[in-house]
Amino acid sequence: MENMSESTEFVLKSVNRLFKHRFFVPAYQRGYRWTETQVKQLLNDIWQFSKQADRSGEYYCLQPVVVARNGDKWEVIDGQQRITTIYLILKHLEEIIRMAFPNFSFQPPVYETRTDSEDFLENVKFKTEEEANQNVDYWHIWKAYNTIKEWFKDKNNNINAIDFLNTLLKYQPEDIEEGSEEESFDVANNVRVIWYEVKGGKTNNNYDIFTRLNIGKIPLTNAELVKALLLQKANFEENKATLKQIQIATEWDMIEKSLQEDAFWYFIYNPSNSLKYDNRIEFILDLMKGRTVESEFYHTYNEFQKEFSNDEKGKNKKQDIDDIWLSIKRYFMTLEEWYKDHTLFHYVGYLVECGKPINEIKEAKEGNKEKGILPKSRSEFIEYLKKEIRENFVNCNIDELNYVENKDRNKIRKILLLFNIQTILDSHNTDMRFPFHKYKLEDWDIEHVRSQNDQNDTGRIKNQDEWVDDILYFFVNSADKEEVEKVLTNSDTLVDDIKDICSSLLDCKEETDRNKKQIIFDNTYKKVSEYFKESKVPENINSISNLALLDSTTNRSYGNAFFPIKRKRIIENDKKGIFVPICTKNLFLKYYSKKLGEVMFWSEDDAVGYLDAIKEILSEFLTKETKLESTEA
Repeated sequence: MENMSESTEFVLKSVNRLFKHRFFVPAYQRGYRWTETQVKQLLNDIWQFSKQADRSGEYYCLQPVVVARNGDKWEVIDGQQRITTIYLILKHLEEIIRMAFPNFSFQPPVYETRTDSEDFLENVKFKTEEEANQNVDYWHIWKAYNTIKEWFKDKNNNINAIDFLNTLLKYQPEDIEEGSEEESFDVANNVRVIWYEVKGGKTNNNYDIFTRLNIGKIPLTNAELVKALLLQKANFEENKATLKQIQIATEWDMIEKSLQEDAFWYFIYNPSNSLKYDNRIEFILDLMKGRTVESEFYHTYNEFQKEFSNDEKGKNKKQDIDDIWLSIKRYFMTLEEWYKDHTLFHYVGYLVECGKPINEIKEAKEGNKEKGILPKSRSEFIEYLKKEIRENFVNCNIDELNYVENKDRNKIRKILLLFNIQTILDSHNTDMRFPFHKYKLEDWDIEHVRSQNDQNDTGRIKNQDEWVDDILYFFVNSADKEEVEKVLTNSDTLVDDIKDICSSLLDCKEETDRNKKQIIFDNTYKKVSEYFKESKVPENINSISNLALLDSTTNRSYGNAFFPIKRKRIIENDKKGIFVPICTKNLFLKYYSKKLGEVMFWSEDDAVGYLDAIKEILSEFLTKETKLESTEA
């Protein structure tokens, strides 16, 4: 705590002694926010401790309370949540306290931002929910009080409450005046807090301290603690301390800034990871120390602390601070090097997306003597990455994959993703990179190339009016009735089939009777599906030969649109600079089709050409079980 102010003092205080003081909660505090879970956790912890057999000198210790003198009160810099909750517990047990502890008195903390907070806390047991809804602070206080009331109600008798109070309000030796009746009272097995008193500080200094503390039960992160560990003045020679601190702090910020770039971050991080990060450098630290979701919260900090410190017997050699910081930088720089390497970026990024931990990939590259893993050259590393990619497709026959089968969808997604990535690598265009951040943030999905509906199935068309407008826009570039009629009247280029379809579409837009409108729509849908040659659903509709990768926003806007409607939107998105996966764009531009035919229709031959392209591009990743002969005659 020496960094908090010029002078601090800390002692252990019993709850009994704690509430001999009056507390003032300053405006810079965010207000009371403890949840039902946190309140119950405190109650349960105290209750469990109260049921243990008394042991000499043992006590239950709460987290620190940091205070500074402010007139006749104590300004609470940190710990107001605990103080207020304990007050609410005492308030609920007030009648029992008067009988069991007649000399004990307590007063509510005063909130600077709530002028009537003292009255609300003093009379909280009588407050209604409507009164509590005056502001968010009072609502949380009222909710916490009622949680306490219900908790004791579940205990169901006053003996339990008295046992609880005996633990909560036992004295300490310094509480007892010599010769008083309480002198013989059991002074062990009570509840205490760590009392930090900041001396000689001013209000603005108190605020600075507040901002550096663990506020409102939001814990300090491992990254913040490791940074503080590294930047302690005691780590450096006195004449070099400031310069070295600035250097490490600056480099730390540069690493964090790089990791805040989503393109880099989502190359190494999979959002399915249960551990989430605001300070992204903490991910690097966690990787170094092997933290998992099962690890204790401060696992990473504790491991760095062990590495940094000598034990008393000198068994562990103290590592110089420069070496520790250098190891962190080197770990980051390795990932940064892969990010800048065109081939490694795509293969490593793909494996991370498929669930391969980045630390395992790094270990495979750099080796591990204990595990018998040898370091690899760049070419050996690339071969390792390809081998790991092939593992995703063992016993997978891509001709038999079916979108309808849930078990197949993940395989289909992986194949389509790899198809796009390998196509980029084969192009040798180092400026083109697959955007893993967009893929992960925009929730990309699998899209059918050809509509799943046949001409008699209109039930999947959720918004018929939008569907009608889409078709009109496709044919005449407008859905306005007057504009469409003008085009139909004056155009010499529109064929009769299109004019007939557009007229039917207008009739559908104008019809107000629901049943008649549905009949018109069904007939019009049949005409359009026949025109686009999609009147019947082919057998391969759910095979990978009729599936492509697309962002979910564009995907949702398609619904069950016909191929040319989808094609038009793909081209429009590409013109607007909206990223379209290269293989999806190639597909709709008929890049994979072997015969030059109608660009507006998706035929069986087009599907065959597309599937053959997937097999050819991914040939080195298909195992014997997945690699099939070309479908080309």
